[in-house]
Amino acid sequence: MAKFIVRRLVLMLLTMFLVTIIVFIILEITPGNIARRILGPFATPEQEESFRRQLGLDQPAYMRYLNFLIGSDWRAQRLVGMPLRRIKRPGTEFYEWWAINKDDTLIRWKLEGEDLIALRLQPDGTVVESIDNDRWQTDEAGASTFWGIDLQDRAVLWTRGGQDYWVRAKGAGWWVEKAGGPEEWIPLQKGILRGDPGISVQTGRPVAGTLFRRLQNSGILAGLAFVIVMPLALVLGLIAGLNEGKALDRILSIGGLAGTSTPSFATGIFLILIFAIWLRLVPGVTVFASERAIFEKPEMLILPVLTLALIELGYVLRITRASMVEVMKADYIRTAFLKGLPYWRIVFKHALRNALMAPIT
Repeated sequence: MAKFIVRRLVLMLLTMFLVTIIVFIILEITPGNIARRILGPFATPEQEESFRRQLGLDQPAYMRYLNFLIGSDWRAQRLVGMPLRRIKRPGTEFYEWWAINKDDTLIRWKLEGEDLIALRLQPDGTVVESIDNDRWQTDEAGASTFWGIDLQDRAVLWTRGGQDYWVRAKGAGWWVEKAGGPEEWIPLQKGILRGDPGISVQTGRPVAGTLFRRLQNSGILAGLAFVIVMPLALVLGLIAGLNEGKALDRILSIGGLAGTSTPSFATGIFLILIFAIWLRLVPGVTVFASERAIFEKPEMLILPVLTLALIELGYVLRITRASMVEVMKADYIRTAFLKGLPYWRIVFKHALRNALMAPIT
């Protein structure tokens, strides 16, 4: 049993790994311009290029995949020369990246003109700013450069008096040009293997938080549908299997096949027409005013649960029916009949236990 579990676990992890590679390749070869989609049709080529570089989209494909998988902080930490730490912003779902200074204080930087400004996080949560020009280092070309953590949670290579770059204005939808742009950007993330799928390019919010809220609602929906589907489908499947070839079997089998083969959107529209428009029993349109909307107005779950239940009901019903038909034709069932055991005793004591293995597992 232990070997079986380990083998299944290894196969599951390998499958997930291959799926991530396939999805990444598909997204990579799919035509489209993410910069144009986010910035809009009136963005200039310079703005698009700056946008791509700031998000790390100019990096090679294999490097972006590694960033998604195992993160980019390990690479940035080596360039910055300081340990990096991610902390949660109080009262929000957002995280901030800071470097750990020699005195164990958290620090990051911004550039104002040609001055490097250090921002140090104090124990009370306040931030103290000070000029930190001593950190400039002279490279082989004689330019003053510095690798640090900026206010947008990226490791950046600043060049004193560097070229202009485009950045989105805070709280605005337009882009402004600023002087002294970094030469390189490395967006910081821990990677999916460490529980950090990154930041949404569209919303700017952590993907993990967004997924958790959606998965929570989806889990409630799936759980309610499961509670309805399993007992009903098992009972109907057993009835169909015990009446193989009869009218009742055909009705249940055709109904299950119809429910499974009908697209979910068609089933949903059909239920809306009946229960929301004709009978006016439930709302046809619902608005999620808060994250607890489904608890405040549970009636909004009726149509989604029914839609999901009808689709899954036919699938489980057909599996149960096929399993019951197969079990009833087994040799040990024939032997039980030949011994004169009562029909329902054979069904409930011998056939039912084995017939339920397939649909339950």
